[in-house]
Amino acid sequence: MNPQVGIIMGSQSDLPVMAEAAQMLEELGVQYELTVVSAHRTPDRMVEYARSARERGLKVIIAGAGGAAHLPGMVASMTSLPVIGVPVKSSNSIDGWDSILSILQMPGGIPVATVALNGGKNAGILAASMVGAFDAEVGKNVDAYKKGLQEKVEKSAEEIEEKGWKAILKK
Repeated sequence: MNPQVGIIMGSQSDLPVMAEAAQMLEELGVQYELTVVSAHRTPDRMVEYARSARERGLKVIIAGAGGAAHLPGMVASMTSLPVIGVPVKSSNSIDGWDSILSILQMPGGIPVATVALNGGKNAGILAASMVGAFDAEVGKNVDAYKKGLQEKVEKSAEEIEEKGWKAILKK
């Protein structure tokens, strides 16, 4: 296995959100690795992970964290790979805003692409799109996925137009 995307999270409690990124990468044909790396509890592990990511063959890192959510930004400060931050609404969170702002409000020079609160699925799609920009097979898979979304919406529009919205709500 040669993972192209690293999925890391601050604690195992973030796994339900981050598993959605893994599921999307699997669906889109992207190899990945997944582990726990805490910016606060295992800083040496975080430093080693970030600094070795490129030489291990990773192309993108998805980092999920709740609360103070330092993991994505700290990792981004130690690698030139793109980092996608996933703010996670944790048990000690202030409605998730603390996580969102911690990841979103990065200082100049240390960008972190940020998806929505608990947006693991979109992080997986974004990482696959980044890999797909240079890997034709993955690019085709992302294109097919997006085409499927388009077809789903078109089918839904047809159904509402044919049956009327009241019939749809009665389902």
